[in-house]
Amino acid sequence: MIDKQAIGRRWDADGSKRDERGRRLFAASETRAAGWGGLVAVSEISGLARSTIERGLKDLDGPALSAGRMRRDGGGPRPLTKRDPTLLDDLRRLVEPVTLGDPVRPLLWVSKSLDKLAASLTGMGHSISPNSVRKLLCELGFSRQANRKAEEGSRHPDRNAQFDHINVEVVAAQAAGQPVISVDTKKKELIGNYRNGGTDYRPKGEPQRVKVHDFEDKNLGKVAPYGVYDIAANSGWVSVGITHDTAQFAVSAIATWLKKMGRRRYPKARQLTITADCGGSNGARVRLWKVELQKFADRTGLTIKVLHYPPGTSKWNKIEHRMFCHITQNWRGRPLADRATVVDLIAATKTKTGLKIKSALDTRTYEKGIKVGKAEMERLDIRGDTFHPEWNYTVMPRTAKSV
Repeated sequence: MIDKQAIGRRWDADGSKRDERGRRLFAASETRAAGWGGLVAVSEISGLARSTIERGLKDLDGPALSAGRMRRDGGGPRPLTKRDPTLLDDLRRLVEPVTLGDPVRPLLWVSKSLDKLAASLTGMGHSISPNSVRKLLCELGFSRQANRKAEEGSRHPDRNAQFDHINVEVVAAQAAGQPVISVDTKKKELIGNYRNGGTDYRPKGEPQRVKVHDFEDKNLGKVAPYGVYDIAANSGWVSVGITHDTAQFAVSAIATWLKKMGRRRYPKARQLTITADCGGSNGARVRLWKVELQKFADRTGLTIKVLHYPPGTSKWNKIEHRMFCHITQNWRGRPLADRATVVDLIAATKTKTGLKIKSALDTRTYEKGIKVGKAEMERLDIRGDTFHPEWNYTVMPRTAKSV
């Protein structure tokens, strides 16, 4: 009588832990030791097919395999690429970069998922599963990859020279103990119970329920956060505007920073250096920006040094990766239900490096479309640098007589 329990214990303890050939030989040895009926019993216990155990019996009687081999030469299924010589070439044609408009590319206008690649290959006469497509893609050196922002558009020939110029001016101002700020407008945000990107901790199975459609609430509208980042102090101010992002709003936010934070840190300041993008409400070609800076200089007596980043390089602006990114992280996954929530979340943003931010709502109305004439521009005391004066200029405070 066959002792199935004993065979089972030996299989669990030893046979099941071996490699393919070892399992086959172990089962064959147990079958031979059990005698008549052993093949059926060992097959049931081990889960191996009878044909597999029979091959093991032949292996026991045949010559030993060379070291490291599981099967005899030629054993096992042939690789797909051996059975189907054109498979790899056809798969490569489907996934490699293509020329737009080429009519022989069947996946030109659809996503290259494994299912669609397998279906296209099947349509070309190949028999293949999505999983086999995945393995072949790995062999070809392909992997799923997201887009990466790297193209900056047209690149100005003096791009790097302007970076160097900004660096020299900023270092000189900081060495003299004068304030240097980085300014910009953060993306406008919808106010209300809308989805906000990212995740936040909540009880399992109880996600925050928000509106399906992001149609602007006419009563709540949007807010435009304008930020001022003090590079040396690692601190910042954000004015949360409720109307338009204009040059008047931008300079008002800078003035508020000076009043709330700047004067306390730099009581003897004579000059304020501003680094800003080349576009937007504080753009290099925005006349109203320069008019408002002139008024600001006249009121405060400060000399205003402005340094614009070259076109298409806004991500190098310090405020983007030293302040705005942390604000976005702080409110990820949370609907910006009202304006107070925006202000509170901005002010609560902190980092391990000591970033501190203050914020307030700016409820004033800023009109769009204000025109500045040539005559008004000629009255401004703005002096351009010798290097790209359109990007680098100084706004001098005017005396009462000159104003």
